[in-house]
Amino acid sequence: DKPLKYPLMFQVGDCLLVNKTDAAPAFDFDLERLRRNLEPLNPAMPVFPVSARTGEGFGEFLAWLHGRRAEKR
Repeated sequence: DKPLKYPLMFQVGDCLLVNKTDAAPAFDFDLERLRRNLEPLNPAMPVFPVSARTGEGFGEFLAWLHGRRAEKR
């Protein structure tokens, strides 16, 4: 529900990191619902589900981040 509550943050952000994906089932979190809520606000915003505990998703995020850094140079 965060994109619905704080739309400006999602309209101007460059990317979205969704942390603690390993705990998502315990919190009844729906990643696809988040994506649907984000779509009208910023359809080009990449979403990176990550888990600091398992390391999941950080490779994709870091590749994106390095690409953005290269674009700025």
